[in-house]
Amino acid sequence: MKTILVTGVSTGLGRALAVAALAAGHRVVGTLRRAEDLAAFEALAPGRAIGRLLDVTDFAAVRPLVDAVEAEAGPIDALVNNAGFGLEGTIEETALEDVRRQFDVNVFGAIAVIQAVLPHMRARRAGHILNVTSMGGFITMPGIGFYHGTKFALEAISETLGKEVKHLGIKVTAIEPGSFRTDWAGRSMVRAEARIADYDEVFAPRRQTRLEMSGHQPGDPAKAAAAMLAVIAMDEPPAHLLLGRDATRLVGEKLAALGQEFAAYRDLSHSTDFAA
Repeated sequence: MKTILVTGVSTGLGRALAVAALAAGHRVVGTLRRAEDLAAFEALAPGRAIGRLLDVTDFAAVRPLVDAVEAEAGPIDALVNNAGFGLEGTIEETALEDVRRQFDVNVFGAIAVIQAVLPHMRARRAGHILNVTSMGGFITMPGIGFYHGTKFALEAISETLGKEVKHLGIKVTAIEPGSFRTDWAGRSMVRAEARIADYDEVFAPRRQTRLEMSGHQPGDPAKAAAAMLAVIAMDEPPAHLLLGRDATRLVGEKLAALGQEFAAYRDLSHSTDFAA
């Protein structure tokens, strides 16, 4: 039995992972933002489902919570940074306060939890950190640029962290889901008002597609949870794991296009060095 700390277990992939981990016999400490959700979460597996109230943007509360979990529930074997939300709107039209909130939750909240668990994992020379990013940490689509910005940032942080802690026995994996059948594109999405007609051609169809896809995405959250549990069980887990055929296709296309562009301009790139 492992003790797994999962942020954001009220809904979506976080809830699916908690359910799967509990069914597999693990202990899950899940963070939730609403007190009314605590009892329902802990009822999933009394004694092994442990709910804790936390808004990951309350940075001062993160370390005391992690320390308390270590003292009361036992050593945290795996952290799954899952808490996050989507923000839709063009770069020009999105309010700066919404952008700050997006980065506070998706990036700085994850960093705060990572920094809180690392002293414990370092002391034990063991542990696994999984950061739920997105295929949107590799590809971009019009209208969710700031969401992409948070996921690109978390990808870089995850990859760098993995290199910093590997020799300490700590593993790090970025989990990169494609489109999964959760509330991400529905009620969980924060949407900026579309006010500038110049963007309608490129943005309006994308917004409509996201609304129509909500509830019909190809990805199965239960299967994503099973894949994450498989990664947690690995002695040598990957640094990156794409989830879903759409993710592998779209990221593969992006990487191929980048390779072609880099090759096309290689001479110009090389022209900036001092002469040999």
